[in-house]
Amino acid sequence: MGRTNEAIAEGLSIATAAARLAVRNRILVQTIARGAQFDGEVFAEYARKTLHALAAEQDQAAARVTHQRKRAWGRFSDSSGTHDYRDRDTRNLRRRAKQSRGVAKELRAFADDPERVANLVADARVAAWGDVEANLRQRLDVEGMTADADPEYAQMRKARMDALRMVDLARLASQAKRRAKERAAADEAAPDQATSDGDKAGKKKKSAAR
Repeated sequence: MGRTNEAIAEGLSIATAAARLAVRNRILVQTIARGAQFDGEVFAEYARKTLHALAAEQDQAAARVTHQRKRAWGRFSDSSGTHDYRDRDTRNLRRRAKQSRGVAKELRAFADDPERVANLVADARVAAWGDVEANLRQRLDVEGMTADADPEYAQMRKARMDALRMVDLARLASQAKRRAKERAAADEAAPDQATSDGDKAGKKKKSAAR
């Protein structure tokens, strides 16, 4: 296997891993967050779209590198930066464009293969379940932890009590003071409002008497 084929295989592996991650996240959102049923064909279609999108990105990368190669052709001055290519870089740029087009071609072939897509979805489903299982196990371990089972209980108890005293109790005290001020302001406003209403009623009676 030559350097170009090796680079294409590596690029395909990276892109496939990205597609698997995208499908895993989609499964978690649809089935866990939104409570939908797992439908393999629905996620297979999403996987195909993801693979085609990644292939399009590779085509864009190839076009960009090709443009850079054409600009670098015949330029022999010193480079002013990382992407300021010169004639000596054209061979490497041509290789990079070829590699990107090769990865794009492989991704589209992947997307058009139902068996490979189904395997990708199956792997993503296993990964999604692994995340859920790990999260549940962690939550059960924390909620089921007792003082005897936790070797750091005594040390962490002081930290928890300090946090309760300095943060939670202080917040509750501040809320209580704010509510007391609001009630006092409301009580002060009530007599004034009653007097104002009484004055208005008195004026209405005098007007009616006239």
